[in-house]
Amino acid sequence: MLPNHEGQKVPDVTFRVRQNNQWINITTDDLFAGKTVIVFSLPGAFTPTCSSTHLPGYNELAPAFKENGVDSILCLSVNDTFVMNEWAKDQDVGNITLIPDGNGEFTEGMGMLVDKTDLGFGKRSWRYSMLVKDGVIEKMFIEPEEPGDPFKVSDADTMLKYINPQAVKPECVSLFTKEGCPFCVRAKEMLKERGLAYEEIVIGKNATTRSLRAMAGGTTVPQVFIDGKLIGGSEALADYLGVA
Repeated sequence: MLPNHEGQKVPDVTFRVRQNNQWINITTDDLFAGKTVIVFSLPGAFTPTCSSTHLPGYNELAPAFKENGVDSILCLSVNDTFVMNEWAKDQDVGNITLIPDGNGEFTEGMGMLVDKTDLGFGKRSWRYSMLVKDGVIEKMFIEPEEPGDPFKVSDADTMLKYINPQAVKPECVSLFTKEGCPFCVRAKEMLKERGLAYEEIVIGKNATTRSLRAMAGGTTVPQVFIDGKLIGGSEALADYLGVA
């Protein structure tokens, strides 16, 4: 049975990290001392659930976590620093710090090191999340010991609900744009002015005009969606935001 370490200190580990073409050491004290920190640990960078749901979920809810007293969010995996650095670039996660537990020392200290040799992974981390205050684990959400890769309790929504059941989630904003479009630039400026993070979908790069037509019923840009609702172009967005 995987251990629950609530009420205990996190393992004392030094992580070897590559930054700006130099090796540096980051200790658990650097990461946790005097801070309120969320950690979510997963089996591997670039793997399906980790890339499509687990990591993006925490990145999207980062503003809500910050508003509720969380100083930082750490994603930990038994991967080397080069892999984690490339994954961070690929995922464009500015709100998350990716920590490489290359030797599995932290994961082993947590009792979460599991054998994934059947997948060619070797030793990896079981999927879990935890809230850590000044180096002491307050709460852990450990995925059930089931076959495969269960993902039921270590998600960002569950953690936010634990921290504050009444927490307000940030609006989910996506907009279709084209390069060189001045109205698209204006839409992005309005969103930034209101502090609204957004996903930009560039026609010809991330999507086609057919995708835009299917979603918005037309091909003009920008087209803004907020929480799944079509707002429209830059003028419609200005009306929605109350911008004069």
